[in-house]
Amino acid sequence: MTTSDSEKSFQVEARADPLKHNHDSAQDRRLLRKIDLRLLPVLTLMYLLSFLDRTNIGNAKIDGLTTDIGVSAPAYNTALAIYFVGYVLFEIPANIILKRFNPRLWLPTLTLAWGIVSIGQGLVSNQAGLFGIRFLLGATEAGLFPGVIYVFSVYYRRRERSWRVGVFFGGAALAGAFGGIFAYIIGLMDGVGGRRGWQWIFIIEGTLTSFISLVAYFIVPTWSHQAKFLSEEERSQLLDRLRADSDAGSNQSFQWSSVRSAFEDHLVWAYAFLFHGFSFVLYSLSLFLPTIIAGLGFKTWEAQLMTVPPNIVASLSIWGTIWLSSRWNMRAPFIIAAAVVAIIGYTILITGKTPGLQYFGVHFAAAGIYTGNSLLLSWPGENVSGQTKRAVAVAMQITIGDFGAIAACLVYRPSLSSYLYRTPNLIAIGYLLSAIVMATYLWVMMARENKRRERLLADCNSKGDLLETDEDKLRLGDHSIFYRYQL
Repeated sequence: MTTSDSEKSFQVEARADPLKHNHDSAQDRRLLRKIDLRLLPVLTLMYLLSFLDRTNIGNAKIDGLTTDIGVSAPAYNTALAIYFVGYVLFEIPANIILKRFNPRLWLPTLTLAWGIVSIGQGLVSNQAGLFGIRFLLGATEAGLFPGVIYVFSVYYRRRERSWRVGVFFGGAALAGAFGGIFAYIIGLMDGVGGRRGWQWIFIIEGTLTSFISLVAYFIVPTWSHQAKFLSEEERSQLLDRLRADSDAGSNQSFQWSSVRSAFEDHLVWAYAFLFHGFSFVLYSLSLFLPTIIAGLGFKTWEAQLMTVPPNIVASLSIWGTIWLSSRWNMRAPFIIAAAVVAIIGYTILITGKTPGLQYFGVHFAAAGIYTGNSLLLSWPGENVSGQTKRAVAVAMQITIGDFGAIAACLVYRPSLSSYLYRTPNLIAIGYLLSAIVMATYLWVMMARENKRRERLLADCNSKGDLLETDEDKLRLGDHSIFYRYQL
C-alpha cells in the first residue's frame, strides 16, 4: 500500500468512528453539569407549567366549571379537542420561527403568552368563550415542547439527549401530581373575591406561569455557538464534542430543501405515527383521570388528591427507565415494554371488579404511558441529522401525534362513559398496539440500514476508497454512510 493509500485508509477509518475520542473526560463531565444546570431546571419548569395549564381543565371540571358556565358534556369534549387544533396548526410554524430566530427570546415569549391566556380561562362565562380560549392556549403552547427538544439537540450529543428529554418530560407527570394538590388547595378558595374555586385554579396557575416566563428571559440560553453562560474555552470544547458526534456543532442556515427532506423521509413519518399512538393514551389519561377516579365512587376532593400517586409512580418510572435506556443505549425495546405495561394497566382497569383493583390498574397505565412518551419524543432528535430537517421532524412528530390527542378528546365522550369508559379504554389498547407496531418498524428498518452501511464501509475500507468529505457528510446528514441510527 502506498503512503497515499495509507493516509486515505486512515481518513476513512477516522470518519467511520467519529466517537473514537469519546469526549467523556472529567472536563467534559464538568461542562455537561454546567449545561444541565442552565437548561434543565428552567426548561423542565416551563414544561411542567405548560402541561399543568393544558390539563388543569380536568380538575376544574369536577370543581364545577361545566355547570357554572352552561357547557354540556359533549361540548366539554369539543373544548378539549379545540385546544389541540390550535396546537397542531402552529406546531411546525413555531419551530421554523425558532430556527430562524433565537430560543432565548422565543421560548419565554411563548410562555408569557400562554400564561396570560391561561388566566383568561378563569374569566370565561359561556361556552363560546371556553372554545375560543382553548384554541388560543393550544396555539401559544405549540412551540415549547418541539422547541426545547431542538435546543437539546444543539447542546448535547445524541446519546446524551434521551436522559435529558426524560428529565424534561418528567415535568408532565409531575404536573399531574402537582395539579391534583393545587386543585384541592386552590379549590378551598371557592367564593373568595366572588369567584368560584375552578376560576381561581386557572387564574393562580396562569399568573404563576406568567411570572416564571419573565424570569426565563434571563435564564434560557441562545444557540450553543453563541452561549454567553459558557467561557470561550468551554464553548469551543462544546462545539468540538458536538462536531465529533453530529451536525450540532455547525452553524447551519435555514434551507427549504431540508424541510422537504423531512417530509420525504419514511422514518420521520414513523416517529410521528408512533407518537400518534401514545398521544391518544397520554392525553386521554391526563385529561380524564380526575373524572375516572371520581367514577370509582370517590368525592371531588378525594379524586383531586388521588390523581397524585399515579403521576408520582409515572415520574419514577420515567427516570428509572431512561437511566436503563441510556446505559444500554437502546430505545425501541423500552418503548415496546412501556406500551405492554400500559396495556396491562388498561386491562386491569377494564376487568377489575373492585375500585381498589381498578385504581391499581391506573398506576400501571400511567407508568407505561408516560415512560413510553418520554423515550419516543427524544428519538427523532437523536436520529434526524441536518438542523433544519431535525427541527421540522420534531415538529412533525408532535403535530401528527397530537391528532391522536384530538381523537382521544372525541372518543372519551359522555355517551361512551359507562363502566369507566370501557369502550374508549379498549380503543386505547388498540392505539398502544399500533404504537408497538411502529416502534418495531423503526427498530427493524434502522437496524437493517446500520448493517447495510457497515458492510458498505467495510468494503470501502478494504479498497482504501474515500467516499465522503466532511462537506458531504454535513450535506447528506442522516443519509451519510458514516451515520448510525440510535436503536
